[in-house]
Amino acid sequence: MSDHMNQDEFHQEQAREGKEQNPELAEIADLSKRGYQYLKENRLDEAEECFARILERDRENNYALVGLGDAARKRGAYREAVDHYKKCLVFHPGNNYALFGLADCYKALNQYQKAIEIWEQYLLHDNKNITVLTRVADAYRKVRDFRKSKAIYLRVLEMEQDNPYALIGLGHLHYDFKEYKDALGYWQRMVELQGDAVDIRVLTSIGNCYRKLKQFESGIPYFEKALAKEPDNFYALFGLADCYRGSGQPHRSLEYWNKILAKDPRNKVILTRGGDAYRNMGEYDKAAAFYERALNIEFDVYAVLGLAVIARLEGKYEDAIMSLRKLIQNDPKNYRLYLELSQCYLALGDKQRALEVLVDFQRLGIRNVYIQDAIAKLQRS
Repeated sequence: MSDHMNQDEFHQEQAREGKEQNPELAEIADLSKRGYQYLKENRLDEAEECFARILERDRENNYALVGLGDAARKRGAYREAVDHYKKCLVFHPGNNYALFGLADCYKALNQYQKAIEIWEQYLLHDNKNITVLTRVADAYRKVRDFRKSKAIYLRVLEMEQDNPYALIGLGHLHYDFKEYKDALGYWQRMVELQGDAVDIRVLTSIGNCYRKLKQFESGIPYFEKALAKEPDNFYALFGLADCYRGSGQPHRSLEYWNKILAKDPRNKVILTRGGDAYRNMGEYDKAAAFYERALNIEFDVYAVLGLAVIARLEGKYEDAIMSLRKLIQNDPKNYRLYLELSQCYLALGDKQRALEVLVDFQRLGIRNVYIQDAIAKLQRS
């Protein structure tokens, strides 16, 4: 049975259908009641056995078909569940429970457009169902229809002020469209409403908004609160490390990169971040060791870039230039490579070559504020 259903009402309806006291109908009603109780207790094999016995007597029984769909959905067998719900809808078009389950399966299968179509059918029968409305808004968010998604979330908030699913959904919607300040407003409202009980994902989401806004100091307390709830949470550790990196505290960032690496020593992204932290602390040997560890796992452009930066800082300009030229051949749109190559030529006293490198990037037709600023600075000097 779909989790939004009222079980007592469901079986009262069955009892009315079997009021003639027909023994077979009474047995079907009993099997159905037991099946749904087993579902509630996650005793899925026993639930399915009850529903199968019903279908031996009545192959079109909507309770049994929905029950089998719900059992399959609970197992994560979404395609099997879809078949059961669809079969129910052939015999009982418009059955709300089958529609709800079918839409949830399509959502789980990332078939959001199909889910939307089914939920909209459901809303024809029950257009004030907040659970369904938030699901439709979520699905529109997944297909990046900002206008429809926002309109439905706001409709939910009109029906139920401060509905948590709508507030969280609006936060994600604005975040997805890079409207970080608006996202913050919705998620911070959740903190106001729930205080210390707020979900850890809300805390990390707020922290990530501040990271995106480059307000690193403001993000730190939210990631710290998240870690207080769950000390090994990857997103909280990563966010805190990145905030310390952004606020110019590499020694603090390294503390949290290393905590991630203690659990996941072959994470090459984190190894390169740890290498960056050591490099910014002036510990070039340790930085190089981290970059090499990343490269031993798999080629990583930022690990090679990190080694090139170390080469420049140690005065090995030609080595750095050779390495960066190779990287640019393989990744010609990466502006950071051009900035670093330009720095190498400047270190050699060749301002003209430094400027040419930056102009080469501009010829790709990509507007980049860091490249533009570097060109303007060189032209002024």
